[in-house]
Amino acid sequence: MPHRVALVTGGSRGIGAAIAERLAADGADVVVTYARSAERAAAVVRRVEATGRRGLALEAAATDAAQLVAAVDRTVTAFGRLDVLVNNAGIAPFGPLEQVTLEEVDTTMAVHARAAFVLAQAAARHMGSGGRIISIGSSLAERVPYPGWTLYAMSKSALIGLTKGLARDLGPRGITVNLVHPGSTDTEMNPADSPEAEQERAYTALGRYCDPRDIAATVAHLAGEGGRNITGAAVTVDAGTTA
Repeated sequence: MPHRVALVTGGSRGIGAAIAERLAADGADVVVTYARSAERAAAVVRRVEATGRRGLALEAAATDAAQLVAAVDRTVTAFGRLDVLVNNAGIAPFGPLEQVTLEEVDTTMAVHARAAFVLAQAAARHMGSGGRIISIGSSLAERVPYPGWTLYAMSKSALIGLTKGLARDLGPRGITVNLVHPGSTDTEMNPADSPEAEQERAYTALGRYCDPRDIAATVAHLAGEGGRNITGAAVTVDAGTTA
């Protein structure tokens, strides 16, 4: 992916960090946003730069629309363009339905759905033909095999409509828009050695967790030349959880 610039939200750890590093390995300059850990984001930037590409870390909370738009604008100011947007930043609200608060609903929808809309709208102003917008959803948007995930599943399923709508809006300009649904993936948010991990493995066809690099590989394909005719699609990488 030579001479291209990517912005990855929530890129300081987990799936986001893996995506940033893979895009850099494929030849892109990469900007990552972070909400809390400047040190971790800086470490990702160092790994990006170790590939020979340029990197930049920007603080931007997914709940703050102004900060998100500013991150897009600062990316273009720093690197002169924006070709790939990856909406990755996320949270994992979990708990009994009756205990979910309206504040949690508003925050979760802001992080997963509103942020993706705001970023796509801002990024589209700078993208030309060949631009890519990719959001990270969840296999729970397609199948919810156990209780406690209603809010999370609802917020991630909103990305399906966003992706299809954006694909139609931006298709005439040559910009593709797609969605990647990870299943259980070995990250700090959902470690493969947690007490709940064995139950999650039992729901998969392959009997194993995904690695963040599995998700990054799919994003890289959609962001690259191989993804030029894929748009409005949802690609599930979940070891067969939704099979």
